Amino acid sequence: MKFVLSTDQRDFASSLDSLLAASDTVAVARAWAEGDHAPGLALWARLAEQGVTALADPESGATPVEIVLAFDRLGNHAVPGPWVESAVYLPIALGADLSETIATVAVPPFVPYALDADVAEQVYVATGAGLALAEPGEVVGSVDRTRRLFPVTAIGPEQSADLEAAGRMAVLATAAQTLGCGERILADSVTYVKQRKQFGREIGSYQAIKHALADVRIALDFARPLLLGAALDPNRRDVSAAKVACAEAAYLASRTGLQVHGAIGYTQEFDLSLWLTKVRALQSAWGTPAFHRACVLEALVG
Repeated sequence: MKFVLSTDQRDFASSLDSLLAASDTVAVARAWAEGDHAPGLALWARLAEQGVTALADPESGATPVEIVLAFDRLGNHAVPGPWVESAVYLPIALGADLSETIATVAVPPFVPYALDADVAEQVYVATGAGLALAEPGEVVGSVDRTRRLFPVTAIGPEQSADLEAAGRMAVLATAAQTLGCGERILADSVTYVKQRKQFGREIGSYQAIKHALADVRIALDFARPLLLGAALDPNRRDVSAAKVACAEAAYLASRTGLQVHGAIGYTQEFDLSLWLTKVRALQSAWGTPAFHRACVLEALVG
């Protein structure tokens, strides 16, 4: 089977990319990390107007493919906020339209902390077979400074929820975010090695660097079909396989990107750090690679 995005899907992804490219998302992410949420909330509102917050609403007519395309762009531009929780997991779990609300959730032990509970209008925690309103505790640090994590305590009655379907889609959206981050790191790395010179030559002209970046390109290109294939049929095995492949490809991109940038890549002031730390955080968000490998193994032999 040959998978090809429709014209509408390509136009949707392109419109999001144009909006985010013009929104100075680096400044938005840095402000969010410092506790200034105003630019991020303004961007949230603009993306909501584009329909991103309503993608998981069955009445929107969107498919998992559109969710993947949107979250790939969110990762590519390092957009902060509880997007997976508010725009994917909770609408599916509760079967409700939350497009006008910023919400977040913890699903212990799978997702022990609620992301950005300090800006969420509604905070939930998974308890048994349902969800309950929750109260956040003290913030917990993350390797990604734009991800503020909060332990939560249930304070409301349990509501019935489809946690299994919601969890699969949250994993898929996280995989797409991670892959988008990897693509951005590769693009920035290729731009950098064409500019940086040593011994009178662009460092991108050296075969060792060419080969390292080519390995990243191959890893990302092999992960994307798994991601889109899982979006066509988001069963547990394919979603877990996509999560592992996207996490590994993006992690390779981050390691290679750090190496080719050299010392400047380690600095917090350099924009590359936003994507490096985000990849590291997303690698284990909504399930570690080991967890998802175990899911694939169980599906194959169990």
